[in-house]
Amino acid sequence: MLSSIIIIDFGSQFTQLIARRVRESSVYCEVIPWDCCPKFPADNISGIILSGGPSSVTKNVSPTIPPAVWSSNVPVLGICYGMQAMVKEWGGIVEQSGGREFGHSVLNFKPSRLWLGLDEKQDVWMSHGDHVLKLPIGCVSIATSNQGVCAAFEHLEKPYWGIQFHPEVTHTTNGYKIICNFLYEICACSSNWTIENFLEQSIVSVREQVGDDNIVLGLSGGVDSSVTAALLHKSVGNRLHCVFIDNGLLRKNEVQQVTESFKNIGMSISHVDAEKLFLGALSGISDPEKKRKIIGLEFVRAFEKEAKIVNAKWLAQGTIYPDIIESSASSGSSHLIKSHHNVGGIPKGLNLKLLEPLKYLFKDEVRKLGKSLGLPDYFIHRHPFPGPGLAIRIIGPVTKETLRCVRDADAIFIEELHRNYSEDGRSYYEHLSQAFSVYLPICSVGVKGDSRTYEATICLRAVETVDFMTAKWYPLPTDFLSIVSSRIINEVHGISRVVYDISNKPPATIEWE
Repeated sequence: MLSSIIIIDFGSQFTQLIARRVRESSVYCEVIPWDCCPKFPADNISGIILSGGPSSVTKNVSPTIPPAVWSSNVPVLGICYGMQAMVKEWGGIVEQSGGREFGHSVLNFKPSRLWLGLDEKQDVWMSHGDHVLKLPIGCVSIATSNQGVCAAFEHLEKPYWGIQFHPEVTHTTNGYKIICNFLYEICACSSNWTIENFLEQSIVSVREQVGDDNIVLGLSGGVDSSVTAALLHKSVGNRLHCVFIDNGLLRKNEVQQVTESFKNIGMSISHVDAEKLFLGALSGISDPEKKRKIIGLEFVRAFEKEAKIVNAKWLAQGTIYPDIIESSASSGSSHLIKSHHNVGGIPKGLNLKLLEPLKYLFKDEVRKLGKSLGLPDYFIHRHPFPGPGLAIRIIGPVTKETLRCVRDADAIFIEELHRNYSEDGRSYYEHLSQAFSVYLPICSVGVKGDSRTYEATICLRAVETVDFMTAKWYPLPTDFLSIVSSRIINEVHGISRVVYDISNKPPATIEWE
């Protein structure tokens, strides 16, 4: 029997990131909303993790810990809000902080099984507005901030731990080690879950869901939709019908590259030219949420037309977890960040049933799955491209002129990333997780050929990340940036200034809209 961890979700944007870390440790886990929590059969689970969340335990309407957690008699780890809820429930005191603590912090660790193999001082990532003023009876502090505030505790008699910081994010230096200590040293889990297990289970699940029906898949050529296509093709064969919608919002030469690449691996694609349709629907729209929802709706309408042609009853999408967690609430307690086109743009009256086999995976897991499915490296390691395409890389209305500017600038940036190499022999493109250009409708005075210009700005964005839930801006060399800037300003008519984005996620998102 698989070792199993239950994660109780209090609405954190990082809940599924906890799940990813657990699965990364080869331990099976499930996420259950705090208000839909059943009784757990004790012999089926090894431990429980209580997630963080945006609520405050100082409010009367705050989420509470389900009684099934305590009746299960297994180890429990509370993270951030989860820790505060434990403290409050057991009679401790939690109060609102004078100011929210968000970002890097250094903690002083005291001896505990949770910290096995770690030094006394640790770099961690905080994100909270409340703090523990007084611990409940029977609990002791096992970590403090430099100001002496309790940042972690353990129960003296029961296998219960609480931590104020987020071990699931990569910014906590030894967060993965802390999670592993909980899984293996405290919960005695077995490492018996792999991406190969997921593949086998997914094929069975797809076949059971779909039966003898046909499926239409919106294929973009990106990592997510490509892996989805390979998985579904392995599951249902020729009953999968891939559709490539040219919405006019694609990268330079995207149509030719994608259609040829898929033909080379033996999969047929129907190509639909819908540029006029999409650009017409987006005319005059500046609000990013409206853009995303319009694009999502137009995609679905196009897929419905194609579905009728092949008599398909299912619409498959390459939705992955970061799309879902940013687009909607994973539970009633989480907050909307932005609507992804394949989540927020889906109409309620959809005539097709949705099939999203990757919706609980993160980007790196999707790439591992693609490798297991035998996809070429070209697909697996290609930088992600958002479904709404260049529309959300243009601040303001989408026009053919702004599309031309950002498309040409982006092509130059990506070309130079492939062409230039770092000291370790890899191209800068290989170093990065995602890189792209953004059109800013901010005009500034310039000089070209002794003449005055007043033209727009291109912003370059380059990040490195593991899971796309957090990301760091990448310090590309100044001489490289100078080359890219010079080419864009000289070769892209309408651009007279280039800037570089040095914002991390969080607080910024990777895409601008």
